[in-house]
Amino acid sequence: MKFPWQKWDHILKLDPDKDLPPGISYEDVCSIGTDAIEIGGTTGITGSKMEEVIQACSDFNVPLYQEPSSVGAVVHHEGLDGYLVPIVLNADSSAWVIGAHKEWAKIDQNIVWDLTWTEAYIVLNPDSAVARYTNADCDQSPQDVAAYAKVAEKFLRQPIVYIEYSGMLGDPKIVKSAHNALTESSLFYGGGISNYDSAYQMRSCCDTIVVGNTLYNDGLDAVIETVSGAKDAA
Repeated sequence: MKFPWQKWDHILKLDPDKDLPPGISYEDVCSIGTDAIEIGGTTGITGSKMEEVIQACSDFNVPLYQEPSSVGAVVHHEGLDGYLVPIVLNADSSAWVIGAHKEWAKIDQNIVWDLTWTEAYIVLNPDSAVARYTNADCDQSPQDVAAYAKVAEKFLRQPIVYIEYSGMLGDPKIVKSAHNALTESSLFYGGGISNYDSAYQMRSCCDTIVVGNTLYNDGLDAVIETVSGAKDAA
């Protein structure tokens, strides 16, 4: 099966709980050459905040996906191209693998299943918000991460495996171990990508890099650098 992200090198992740840097508009953000925009965050996310950012980006010609972190944050909007829903493989509770998703399916009668896919997260920065939120076991060797990737692809049939180091640049050896374990699933990587060099390095280890905090911390020019790095490494 062909998926749109199989041609993506770079995703920009927008956090609805954060304000854009001064002087930057969502039109500017949507014009940097990223392959897709993913809208989501770990904490402070509400449906109204999510809808505001979706609406602001929906008029521009860039694929737009929602990454909901809770049932209450899910927004149905005609401007969306789909939903990328995390499951956290190394969380301490099945709630983050299937429980929260079951609750969503139970209460939401408007899920567009043909546009909804899951991302098999492996969270590896213990100081990140997502690690604390899910109580993830981040003490994983390259062999462990490769095994998680194989389980995601072969047992769980996940189309996306997502190595998440949110807040820090990850270990390329660990990311490569996951990439080498996969034959069909796409490997996303996110965390600590802030310039051309880090984008080039991590895109060389995976299929698609995800850049988020750099926009809010370093501005739009830094994100444009990461787009160039990802494209050059492809």
